[in-house]
Amino acid sequence: MRVSIAGAGAVGRSIATELLENGHEVLLIDKAPTAISVERVPMAEWLLADACEITSLDEAALQRCNVVIAATGDDKVNLVVSLLAKTEYGVPRVVARVNNPKNEWLFNESWGVDVAVSTPRLMSALVEEAVSVGDLVRLLRFSHGDANLVELTLPPESALAGIRVGDVAWPADTSLVTIIRGTRVLTPSPEESLEAGDELLFVAAQAREEQLEDLLSVRRSPEDG
Repeated sequence: MRVSIAGAGAVGRSIATELLENGHEVLLIDKAPTAISVERVPMAEWLLADACEITSLDEAALQRCNVVIAATGDDKVNLVVSLLAKTEYGVPRVVARVNNPKNEWLFNESWGVDVAVSTPRLMSALVEEAVSVGDLVRLLRFSHGDANLVELTLPPESALAGIRVGDVAWPADTSLVTIIRGTRVLTPSPEESLEAGDELLFVAAQAREEQLEDLLSVRRSPEDG
């Protein structure tokens, strides 16, 4: 997979290093000469250019990329890069970094963004995820299709504890993608039974989140034990 990353700061270089270790081709783009540190990520391609300029993106051959990541520290730049990547070059997957949570509402398909990653929001979500049982926590927003990656830890009193995945009437526009049980990561087959304490990860439409939370948090009656 070929990936172009706009922004060769600490965030961009870290992403590049991870992707290279996983066998992908990576091009780092930055307009600041001081950011071009080839020795820090020697396996990557480097381009000294303004990623907001069409001529620069032509030089980067963005049309050959499977993914573009807008990872600069400037939200305006990230939005422009995302829009150009999607509309001018037809890049299948555009991921954008959100620096200021107040700008998060802009990072959607109208600006060419498929996935918006807000570091402050993600850190907050991870804190909530670590301490919340029975509450739905939004981990990641997928701009395209208005879907989110959400997590809920099944409380002991949930009526779904002990019920098979295939026997649950899940809300429309939701999909259970992973069950984390202790140190194990389980594929949620229809025969798999849910257990109290399971961390359940869903991709769900935002409009269905409340319904999903109500379903998972519903209490057992005393006679159920």
